[in-house]
Amino acid sequence: MTQPVEIHLDIETDWHRRLTVIGFESRETGLIQMVGSEISSGRLLRELPSSGRLFTYNGHCFDIVRIRKELRVDLAHHFESCDLRWLCQRNGLVGGQKAIEKRLGFERSGEELDGRDAIRLWEKARSGDEKSLQRLLEYNASDVRGIEAIKLHLRSKGLV
Repeated sequence: MTQPVEIHLDIETDWHRRLTVIGFESRETGLIQMVGSEISSGRLLRELPSSGRLFTYNGHCFDIVRIRKELRVDLAHHFESCDLRWLCQRNGLVGGQKAIEKRLGFERSGEELDGRDAIRLWEKARSGDEKSLQRLLEYNASDVRGIEAIKLHLRSKGLV
């Protein structure tokens, strides 16, 4: 029996919580990042694997909710969904994603940024600043890969 496809997903939003980047990665797709006007329900459903297991960090409260509200796509209906935040918390790993990554020894590429930085980078990117857009996409890719690192740690403990 083949393993279900595992999808690691993270979003970025603007100050009004509108989607600016949807990033996800799986063995089937590699890293996919949709940005700004590229984001649509049709494209999201075309790009995602047809089935699998979705991993997020705080996604049941934020990422999946924002996608459902803005795109009218309920990813929890399409995929088995695992929000690593709650699994971490039940097993003594408390805090935000980046704090847990540090605790586990996961090193991000690039500079240390947070969600507010991502919003500021989006504002600059909307004004045509390509460097800011690249930094935003690197940040999102690091979030996606951090989700995978946390999942792998939890799996090594028999928790996922």
